[in-house]
Amino acid sequence: MKKIVIVGGGIVGLATGLKLAERSPGSRIIVLEKEPNVGMHQSTHNSGVLHCGLYYKPGSLKARLAVDGIREMTRFAREHGIRHDICGKIVLATEESELGRLRDLHERGRQNGLQGLQWLNPEQIREREPAAAGVGALLVPEEGIIDFRGVIDRFAELLRAQGHEVRTGVCVNGLFTKGGKQMVLTTQGETEADYVVNCAGLYSDRVFEFTGEKPECKIVPFRGEYFKLKPSSRQLVRHLIYPVPNPKLPFLGVHFTRMIGGGAEAGPSAVLALRREGYRKTDFSLRDAWESITYPGLARFMMRFPGATIHELMNSCSTKSFLANLQRLVPSIQASDIEPGDAGVRAQAMNRRGELLMDFSFEERPGQLHVLNAPSPGATASLAIGAHVALKVAERLA
Repeated sequence: MKKIVIVGGGIVGLATGLKLAERSPGSRIIVLEKEPNVGMHQSTHNSGVLHCGLYYKPGSLKARLAVDGIREMTRFAREHGIRHDICGKIVLATEESELGRLRDLHERGRQNGLQGLQWLNPEQIREREPAAAGVGALLVPEEGIIDFRGVIDRFAELLRAQGHEVRTGVCVNGLFTKGGKQMVLTTQGETEADYVVNCAGLYSDRVFEFTGEKPECKIVPFRGEYFKLKPSSRQLVRHLIYPVPNPKLPFLGVHFTRMIGGGAEAGPSAVLALRREGYRKTDFSLRDAWESITYPGLARFMMRFPGATIHELMNSCSTKSFLANLQRLVPSIQASDIEPGDAGVRAQAMNRRGELLMDFSFEERPGQLHVLNAPSPGATASLAIGAHVALKVAERLA
């Protein structure tokens, strides 16, 4: 019996465990999670949107796994009674200069295999989102929202029901090879494995460093801060409203999202977090902050995007600035319509040249596979990512 240890009990780690159980039915799988419960960080500190691969380069791994992933995740939600709503999304052009980029997105989505894409004129925009204003929009009917907490809990239940282990409150602090076996050092002693999969998310680079090597990229945490619409103003947003992304800028921009538990939120900003799990402005870790600030890639990133850096800082510090961005999509929204919401932290992989790694990234070593970058749509695509990893592991263990 092959023993496989997965470091990280987030949605990608658990989905990988399920797919490994399918691909290698005789194996024993152990998921190690440092928190007292699974999926406590990126997996649930997100907007809850099901992304279908509209933005991603045709032919890229990210595009393929996003399209496969949303369809498999939707099937899983239906089969297991997970709350979800395929409500559709509009990508809204607010000025004529954005229409060309929107048409490019339309073509990109078509090449990626998305179904039902539809061009909306201003009248059709108002029919779907009466408070939104634009010169054109792209309807993406396959996108929606989901209860990722429900998904994660069900993943863990299924693994345990199949006889595998999901251990919480176990922190991994070392990894080495001994006699052909992988030795995983934890706060609860050593665990021996035939294979190790690193799905540590915000800490994936540090787990990789246990091998004695430095990864080509570093995780630089960016905090995304949201506002939410007050109950009296929820009628302003019916579905999902996104801006047309500017390919010259590193972040998507603020948008409106219906939430599966009710209501709607708006955001996020994107600012450097001074702690890898820093959901509040006051959260601080000397090690995390020092690693990010002294990393050459961060300074080069800010030099490449000085305007975007200042813009995001303004959005974080000024409600007025944040509101101005929201009013580009929904002109009637006012400060009295919104209140502070939640925040998430994105594990953004960045190289020393200051470039953001936009595609999923995997590194293999003897007896190990490291998921070094699984940004959005990582949660949506988690089952597809898991299947991709499971195939690689099965080939190595054959």
